[in-house]
Amino acid sequence: MFNNLSDRITASLKGLRGQGRLTEADVDKTIREIRRALLDADVAVSVVREFTGRVRERALGEEVSKALNPAQQVVKIVNDELVEVLGGATGELHWAKNPPTVIMLAGLQGAGKTTLAGKLAKWMKSEGHTPLLVAADLQRPNAVNQLQIVGDRAGVPVFAPEPGNGVGDPVLVAMNGVSTAQFQQHDVVIVDTAGRLGIDEDMMQQARDIRDAVDPHETLFVVDAMIGQDAARVAEAFRDGVGFTGVVLSKLDGDARGGAALSITGVTQRPILFASTGESLAEFERFHPDRMANRIL
Repeated sequence: MFNNLSDRITASLKGLRGQGRLTEADVDKTIREIRRALLDADVAVSVVREFTGRVRERALGEEVSKALNPAQQVVKIVNDELVEVLGGATGELHWAKNPPTVIMLAGLQGAGKTTLAGKLAKWMKSEGHTPLLVAADLQRPNAVNQLQIVGDRAGVPVFAPEPGNGVGDPVLVAMNGVSTAQFQQHDVVIVDTAGRLGIDEDMMQQARDIRDAVDPHETLFVVDAMIGQDAARVAEAFRDGVGFTGVVLSKLDGDARGGAALSITGVTQRPILFASTGESLAEFERFHPDRMANRIL
C-alpha cells in the first residue's frame, strides 16, 4: 500500500534538493505535484485542499526562509502534515472503569467485520484481557457460524444463542451477551453487528438500537481500505446515523492507493485505532500515524 503515492511525493520533493533558497514558484510547483499525487490516490478533495494549503503556508513561512537547508525543512513540513491528516497522536481505546468494556463493531457488509472481530479478540487476549465475542449479526447468511469459527481460531469464546440467517433479535442477543460477560467475568465484550451492501435506514436503526441497549464504551467503524475516498462518504453516513468513536481499516495489505487512510480522519474527526494487514488473525496492529507517514515518505 502507498507505494505509488510514496514514489510520487518523494519525486516531487526531490526537485527542491540542492537549492539554497526556495522561491514561491518552487513551492507552488511542488504543491501542485503533491496535490495531483493525492487526488490520484483517491484522497477526498476537501482533505487534499486543507493539506496542501497548510503545507504551502508553512513552506512560504519563516521556518523555511530562515532554515539552513530549506528543502529538508519542506520535507519535514510535509511529514508533519501527513501525521496530522492521519490523526496526529496514536489513538487510545476507552476502557470501562468497571469491566466489562463493551466494544461494538459497525460497517458495511463486505468490510470484513466478522474476521476483524476475531482479530481484535485475539489481540485483546494477547494483551492480557479476557474477551467474549457476541454474535449479533443475525442477518447475513452463516454470519453466526463464521464468528464461531473465527472465535475458535482465536481461542476466544463466542456468545451465540441464536442461529442467525434471519432468526433472532440482535438487540436482545447483544444485551444478553453483555450480561453473560459480567456473570462470567470477561473484561471485554466485542459485539459483531449486521451490515448491508449499501447504506440504508433499517441497518442504521438496528445499529442504533444495539448501541442504545448496550451503551458501548467504543463503537468502531470497520471500513475496507481499498474503497478509497468512498470510505469517507460511508464513514460520514455512519458517524451521523449511528455515531462511532474510532476507525479500523481492514484489507490494508491489498492494492489500496491510500485514499481511505488519508481521508477518513480529516473528514470525520475520528481516529484510526487499528489496521488489519493480512489474512491471518495475527496480522492486526495498532495504527500509528507517525509510522504511516514515515512509510509514505
